[in-house]
Amino acid sequence: MTVDSSVATVVVLVVIVLALLALALVFRASWRVAEPDEALIISGLRASGRPVGTGESMGFNIVTGRGALILPGLTKVRRLSLEAHESEITVPCVSQQKIQVDLRGIVVYKVGDDYQSIANAARRFLDRPATELETKVQNVFVGHLRAIAGSMTVEDMISDQDKFTQQVRDRCTQEMESFGLVIDSFQIQAITSPSAYIENLAVPHQAEVEQNARIARANAEREAVAQEQTALAQIAESTRNTEIKKAGYQAEIDQATNQAKQQGPLAEAKARQAVVEQETRVAELQAQQTEQQLQVDVRKPADAEAYRQTTLAAAARDVRIRQAEAAAQEVRLAAEASAAQTKVLAQAQAAAVTVQAEAQAGATRLTGEAEGDAIRARGVAEADAVKARMQAEAAGIELRAAALSRNQEAVIAQQIAANLPEIVRAAASSFEHVGTFTVLNGAAGVTETLAEMIQQAGVLANIARQTMAPMLGTQNGEGSAPSSDHPSRSGQPAVVPAGSQRRQGRVRPGSASETPPAASSTETGTGAV
Repeated sequence: MTVDSSVATVVVLVVIVLALLALALVFRASWRVAEPDEALIISGLRASGRPVGTGESMGFNIVTGRGALILPGLTKVRRLSLEAHESEITVPCVSQQKIQVDLRGIVVYKVGDDYQSIANAARRFLDRPATELETKVQNVFVGHLRAIAGSMTVEDMISDQDKFTQQVRDRCTQEMESFGLVIDSFQIQAITSPSAYIENLAVPHQAEVEQNARIARANAEREAVAQEQTALAQIAESTRNTEIKKAGYQAEIDQATNQAKQQGPLAEAKARQAVVEQETRVAELQAQQTEQQLQVDVRKPADAEAYRQTTLAAAARDVRIRQAEAAAQEVRLAAEASAAQTKVLAQAQAAAVTVQAEAQAGATRLTGEAEGDAIRARGVAEADAVKARMQAEAAGIELRAAALSRNQEAVIAQQIAANLPEIVRAAASSFEHVGTFTVLNGAAGVTETLAEMIQQAGVLANIARQTMAPMLGTQNGEGSAPSSDHPSRSGQPAVVPAGSQRRQGRVRPGSASETPPAASSTETGTGAV
């Protein structure tokens, strides 16, 4: 009985231990503990509780920072990481100035610690690869980065990156919260431009910095030169003082030497007292001479050199200043003169063009008016002249017709008298080419020759009268003209042939040697009758 009881007790204890072990193992298998950087997502039977602050029921349970008991096979437990993720974003953007820029930034994000954020992240990214989460985050940031960069200038992006990043965070926060994510950090790492726009922005500032550096170096060199000149002057002055002191010491040494030499025998000293006094005076004079020589050889050159160096430095500085001021003044005056000249030329050209246009317009108008008036006056004058000439001709024709009807002979005589010079010229045309002629019978021969010429003119006049009479008679309505064999109405003699009344004396060109000796001759010079 005792052995069996002991065995039974042992068996019971073993069973109890085994049961406890089994319970421990079951509890171990059913108990899940959430790490600090993760959340347990429990779904399945009796997992539809609503954590505090999550609003309506989610259909699953969230456990963070503690343990939870699950029913294997009835519930499912998955872990959602709450650790931070880092993603690099590179975005090509266009600024407000339409300039291409490349933005490179770093965003650090994680699932929010509150139950609502964990629930949103669990619905979207639970059991999904990490690349999908990173892709969605990058898509959100890329879109907002481009939108914000398009509303800012490149200068604003560079100078106010805090404002830029804050705008990006403000715009992305709402969408990230819908994913259950929070932004721990967002920083712009680099802003670059393929067209070197950003590099060119620094050129004016860099040029100004370089200019200021050159000015500073020039000022430093000027100060250094001035200090150098001051140091040289001080060195020269120290050298001068040293030489003066050396000369004084030497004079004292010489004086002491002379005094030692004078301490010889008293008799010799007394005997040579006058000589010593002279030598002392000579020594003093030599000391003075040495001092003067030192003044001339050391102090004066040192002072002159110091003054020369100082003057040259000041002159060089003044020259550089004057040159810079002159160059600036020249550039300014040239610019002002060019601007004034351009303005004056433009005004003069405009005024000249205006005056020329007005003058041309006035001249054209006056020319047109004058030409019109001249044309009208010329036409009126020509018309009046033609009218007057035609009236005069008509009146003349009427008067001539009336005169012919009244006295035909008078009209004919008038016509012949008007043309008598031409008739006489025609009668004398035979002598036109005679250079020298000889007249026989003296003055009587000349008279006969003239009378014969006049008679020929009368004959021509009668011929003209006989020719015009029929024409005038026809115009007056009369019959045929009288015959040339009858005398005319005016009582003039009939036409006589020119040769019938010519005397026997000859008139011919030739020399006086052809004149007979018995006849008296008169020789005329060259000429024509």
